[in-house]
Order: sequence, then C-alpha cells, then structure tokens
Amino acid sequence: MHAKALVFQIMQKYLIKNINLVNEGRIQTSDVLISNERIEKIEARITRTPLATGANYLEINGEGKYLLPGCIDDQVHFREPGLTHKATIYTESKAAVAGGVTSFMEMPNTQPPAFTQELLANKYQIASQTSLANYSFFMGTSNDNIDEVLKTNEKKNEVCGVKIFMGSSTGNLLVDNYLALEKIFGGTELLIATHCEDEQMIQANLQKLKSGKHVLEPSDHPVIRNEEECFESSFKAIQLAKKHDSRLHILHISTEKELQLFTNMVPLKDKRITAEVCVHHLHFSSDEYARLGNLIKCNPAIKAPYNREALWNALLDDRLDVIATDHAPHTWEEKNEPYEKAHAGIPLVQHSLLLMLNYHSKGKISLEKIVQKMSHAVADCFQIKERGYLREGYFADLVIVDLNRKTTVNKENILYKCGWSPFEGQTFPAAITHTFINGNLVYGNGEWNESVKGKRLTFER
Repeated sequence: MHAKALVFQIMQKYLIKNINLVNEGRIQTSDVLISNERIEKIEARITRTPLATGANYLEINGEGKYLLPGCIDDQVHFREPGLTHKATIYTESKAAVAGGVTSFMEMPNTQPPAFTQELLANKYQIASQTSLANYSFFMGTSNDNIDEVLKTNEKKNEVCGVKIFMGSSTGNLLVDNYLALEKIFGGTELLIATHCEDEQMIQANLQKLKSGKHVLEPSDHPVIRNEEECFESSFKAIQLAKKHDSRLHILHISTEKELQLFTNMVPLKDKRITAEVCVHHLHFSSDEYARLGNLIKCNPAIKAPYNREALWNALLDDRLDVIATDHAPHTWEEKNEPYEKAHAGIPLVQHSLLLMLNYHSKGKISLEKIVQKMSHAVADCFQIKERGYLREGYFADLVIVDLNRKTTVNKENILYKCGWSPFEGQTFPAAITHTFINGNLVYGNGEWNESVKGKRLTFER
C-alpha cells in the first residue's frame, strides 16, 4: 500500500495549526484539534503535550488558509435509484466533497419516486453504503400518497423534510389537488420544502408562444416560466402555510417579485417561512442563453438580469436565508436535444463554494456571509443536530480553502458522472484543499480516502 494512503487510513486525530477560522460572524486565527469524529478543541495555541501519549495524529499547517464549516446543500438531485445513467449517490457525493459540501439533502424525483416509507428507506440504505458525504432524503408527495407522507411524522428527527412540487411536468410528482395540499400543510410535522411554479400558467405561456413561433429556443425558457407564475405559486404556498402554521421553506427563489413575500425582521430561528436562493440564479442571467443555450435550462428559469441583482440584495439583507445548488445532472446528449426536449437542470455541487469565493474576491460577499448562508443558516433552518458550525463537540465537517491558489474547471477534474459543467474553462481564484467528513480527512490535496462513508443527518425537532 502507498505510504500516503496508509497515513490517511490510520489517522484518528488531526491538529490544524494557525488557521483562520470563519465562524459565527468572525474570523480569528486559531488551532483546531479533531478527534473521534468531532471538534475536540479550539484554542489560540494547542501544543502536542496535552495529546494522549502514542495517539496517531496528523498536523496540518493552516497558515494563510481558512477553515470553514462544511457546506450543507439542502437541494440536490443525485438520480439514484432509477436514473443512474446520469448520476449516482456515490459519484455526486464525491463531487460534493471535492467542492467543500459535507452534507446534502436529496430530492424525491428518482425512479420510482420516494412516495412510500419503503422507497425512502431504500435511498437511505444506498447512501449508507456509498455516500462519501453526510446525507438526508426528502419524502415525496403526490395527489394520492397523503397517508404515506403523514407517516413521516414518526421520523421527524430522522428525515429532513417533505417535498412538494407545486409546479412540475413529470406526472404524479405534481401536487395540484387543493384538498391534497390542505392535508399535507395541515398534517405534516416536518419542514415542507416547495418547488413553486404555477403549472397552468406555464402551459398557457407555452401554448401562446408556440402559436406565434415555429421553433422554440432556450431564450424562450424565461418567457414560458416567467416571474408571474413563480410569484403566484409562492404566494399560494405561503397562504397555505400561514393558514396551518406550517414550517415552509420555498426553494430556488428566482424573481424580484417573489422577494416581497419574505422578511428579514424575524430572527432565523423564529421564522416559520424561509427561502432559498441557488448559485446559478445568483450568477447567470437571461443574457447567457445566447452563449450557453440549454446548458443553463433549469426550472425555475434563469431570468432577466434585474432579478439577479434583486436576489443578491435580498441575500445580503437576509430576506433570502440559505444558498444551495439544486444540483441536477443530465447527460450531454440530453442537454443537447432541441429546446423542448432538452432536460432541465444544471450540475453545480462541486463548484458552488468556489463560485461564492469568486464573488468574495470581487467584494460582493464576505467570507462570514458565505459561511452563514451555506452552513450556519442551513443547519438552523432544518434544525440539524451538531453540524453547520465550528464548535467544540460538534461533528468535524470542515473545509480548508486557500484563497491564494486558483482552480480551473476542466474535463479532467469534473467529478460529476455526466462529465460536464457550465463553468468549464473558468478559473476560480481559490481552491478547496481539504475536506473532513465526521473527522475523517476524505479529501486532501487531491488524495482521497473513501474507506469511511458519511452519516445520516439527524434533526432536533
């Protein structure tokens, strides 16, 4: 066995020296001792003397680098089971770890969808054997599986939430029966995460456009899936949540108009209605369809530039609570079909933190705010137990970033099974050098230790 690989496997303790901790609104230089899956000690200076005699540990020089709590992505599509030609839990979790994402929450629209407790349990079983990152899975909803959905109440500390597609073109994943929605919002004790688009308005927009145009193009996507239909669906979800006092989390906000529905006047821990923004809506605008075409086709659509600027303002003033990816890989062939047949979704989880660090280098967002929106706030929104912060006793889900190294995205270092990225050829002004999952150094300077798998997230509800 290679000597370096052996070191990776036997190390039980790590001592990170002289690193800049980014945590809870502050940056301070400190040492960090990792032991038995957790952060054992954070002090200005930790010497070797207090360490147990004979303990195996690796000292890492963190000088000039930054230590962040691992990112928690609350919305990904890892495609397993049933769609493994696009991705698997193993391949996409590995991409996540390389990108500094240490935990993920995966959506139910696999094949078959996670509509029963048995199917949901099957996904957890796959992840326990193959996921390099920590994991949780949403319970799926349809118009006719309400009894199965409500059984999830018994597992509210073991399942991240219930997912409702209030706008969808994939058959029984669409919940458009008002009585079904009433029962879900009124009966579930878990967080309800919604994809908010109005399907009737989408279809009307599509038919109107098709009647006057022979061939649709990617640039038509934000016309078909426009600001109005997003607002109407989000407004409906919020009305239901207020009626039933449900815990509602609206995913991938993409429009300026929707932002009037959210507040920054309530502390996050007390909010009953929260909102997510995704990295692609912060980065791309409709101007990019001419260059990237179907590669940035996604639902909700990437829209006009003024929406992007409004999203940034709302993120920075805390009307938008968390940053995620909606990582949704498709094969190159599926993305290169004509517009109407091309699949909607973008692979993003490996590059989300790098993208935000890119905006930090431009003065758009602070490191403290990145950590708040990609780690702290996600843990708080979902009430995740002992993760999302750099605190003694918490699980050691950690990321070391070097702001003096660059990362260029290319075919050789893209880890998604689909093998492509809309950022291909782009150079980010930072690098992810180390990623710890539960105290295990899974990724370090290009070396991998896949011998220990991630853990199932638990929740304090």
